Amino acid sequence: MSWRTVAALRDLGVDPETLGAHRVDRLTLFAGDRKAQARLPEAAWGLSRHALDTAMRARAIALGACLEIDRARTLSAGRIEGERQDWQADTIFLATGKHDVRGETRPREASDPALGVRVRIPAHPELSRMIGGAIELHLFDGAYAGIVLQEDGSANVCLALRKSRLMRDGSPLALLNVLADRNPAFGERWRHAPDDPVIDTVGSVPYGWIAQATDPGLYRLGDQAAVIPSLAGEGMGIAIASGRSAAQAWLDGKTAPVWQGEFSRRAARPVTVAEAIWKAAETPALARLGLAATSLLPGLATMAMRASRI
Repeated sequence: MSWRTVAALRDLGVDPETLGAHRVDRLTLFAGDRKAQARLPEAAWGLSRHALDTAMRARAIALGACLEIDRARTLSAGRIEGERQDWQADTIFLATGKHDVRGETRPREASDPALGVRVRIPAHPELSRMIGGAIELHLFDGAYAGIVLQEDGSANVCLALRKSRLMRDGSPLALLNVLADRNPAFGERWRHAPDDPVIDTVGSVPYGWIAQATDPGLYRLGDQAAVIPSLAGEGMGIAIASGRSAAQAWLDGKTAPVWQGEFSRRAARPVTVAEAIWKAAETPALARLGLAATSLLPGLATMAMRASRI
């Protein structure tokens, strides 16, 4: 989570640092056997979604929220069909992340769609020594991986790739093993993963998509409002920013379509910048150029990190 996301969470009464979040102060880039580093504009924090979501949920309940658990099947005007029951309301805040709900799907028109893969490497002293206080970006042909330590010393590995790259290697695990064999730095980290790791995947991620409009009474939040490429580390920032501003808009009587248009303009710059970085990161020649630029002028990386924050 970036410094701006952490500041917003603290305003809401949730402090990642008190939850044991791992402090991150630099960016490390890897491409093949090359490496470059740059300081972050301000400290960021690595924290698992389990720890963060648990704390935010507890905070909401403490402030009077009523929590109901169900699985949404379909969404229509003022109505959600769930497994337990149907839910009706004049206003719905849609925050289902990268997963769509039937009735409110986002366009997926890419000829070679993006996929997401996430896996956790258990804590190990050698892993902590290698990664330390860095957010790492490992750049590959047709893919990239971000690695950061979390509060328990485990490493969160998030991989974004093209479907064609996955098809080439056959399965997420086979792909990870191939990347580890061909990229020394990634291989050093991956050797601490279990032989049969739990791998989470999500297909056809519409990176770069921004909701320009919405239906009356439907506020689209987080990845349902704007899908920023994962390497920016700003997905949670967009989630928090959209949730706060949409709630305030509702309290102020601002309609969902008006708010959605305003938020789309607010999200345009960070999403556009992150998308440009992502496309460069997955192209070997441009990745090497970016690595060289970061080595010579670390300030360029700092500027890019600032520009990709909401």
